[in-house]
Amino acid sequence: MTGWRQAAAVYLDGRVIAVGFLGFSSGLPLLLTFSTLSVWLAELGVTKTAIGLFALVGLPYSIKFAWAPLIDRLPLPVLTSMFGRRRGWALATQALLIVAIVGLGQTDPTVNPVATAAWAVLVAFASASQDVVIDAYRVEILSERQQGAGAAMIVAGYRIGMLAAGAGALFLAEAMDWSLVYVAMAGLVGVGVVTVLLMPEPHAVEAPKGDGLVHWLRHAVLEPFLDFLRRQNWPLLLAFIVLYKFGDSLAGVMANPFYIEIGFSKAEIASVSKIFGLLATLAGGFLGGLLVARVGIWHSLLWAGVLQMGSNLMFAVQAVVGDDLGLLTVTIAIENLSGGMGTAAFVAYLSGLCNVAYTATQYALLSSFMSLARTTLSAGGGKLADETDWVLFFVLTTLAALPGLVMLFWLRPKESPR
Repeated sequence: MTGWRQAAAVYLDGRVIAVGFLGFSSGLPLLLTFSTLSVWLAELGVTKTAIGLFALVGLPYSIKFAWAPLIDRLPLPVLTSMFGRRRGWALATQALLIVAIVGLGQTDPTVNPVATAAWAVLVAFASASQDVVIDAYRVEILSERQQGAGAAMIVAGYRIGMLAAGAGALFLAEAMDWSLVYVAMAGLVGVGVVTVLLMPEPHAVEAPKGDGLVHWLRHAVLEPFLDFLRRQNWPLLLAFIVLYKFGDSLAGVMANPFYIEIGFSKAEIASVSKIFGLLATLAGGFLGGLLVARVGIWHSLLWAGVLQMGSNLMFAVQAVVGDDLGLLTVTIAIENLSGGMGTAAFVAYLSGLCNVAYTATQYALLSSFMSLARTTLSAGGGKLADETDWVLFFVLTTLAALPGLVMLFWLRPKESPR
């Protein structure tokens, strides 16, 4: 028990707590260009077609690895010398974010939708850039033992930030104009600003000496990728990153259609799957961080991976039983708890793979591979569900988790995160 108490103490470290506040700053802007913005547009009578097209403003989140090398290596006038490489970039992106959120709120989508879209893109760009800096900062400021707790805190803070920009902004919009709502949301970015100012700069890895554009491009853009490719079994590493949560993602993409088809109401889905599910996910994240601190990253990945695989079988049991709300609560508890544990351990694993000389670039790249299972590969889940019954579908998604677990055993002896 003493060992577990010592492991739990990792959450009391000031650096781990600070990561939670940075997670809040990271999660806050997302909904301001998505669901919250869509409510504002709908109230103004903007067409559904136009609202749908606004989803494209989120493109910077998908391609942030393209400018991550600049954030990794390019010094900023004044800010870098005053605050350091990571903190200087964090403050720059946060300042841009505040300006962009306020600017977005001052536009009138019915008069000039192009201006609204342009400010929304700027918010997304500043937000994605802040994510690159915060991910790099988190990896570099925490020890390997703290990475799991850091992952749990970043996810928890992110979800709370999304809640503030989602439900919080909608409550404010009942009492004030949308322009003031966006000013209030811009003010909340100050949480991240204060955190950055209070926290130290991570130890910097000195960049190789040399002049000229070719030298800079080689070490800032090319070298982070070459560094990863020099690792033994790097194709296996990438395959594992893509497949570790594949079974979980494949089942998740069809979860809501499954609930509806077997007879649950929208209110039941919202209360159990969304609200209770969020709490279970956060609890799983904190448990995953505790597990990493207690038994290490590899064993945490194994335990969480087995639980994630087993949670898919719970959905198969649910399909047999039908619309039993008590069983759904158990199913969601197991699925979200294990998913939160797996995410915390997996983010800690990705963090350990990054060379501190290129943290921002490498983490942005690895997280893009991580999202591949959630997006591209899981897109076939609907067709699979159409061609099978629900029981067989969830059994097959369980089997889809096996390749990732097998690869984990292959990676254990020599390829665990350094």
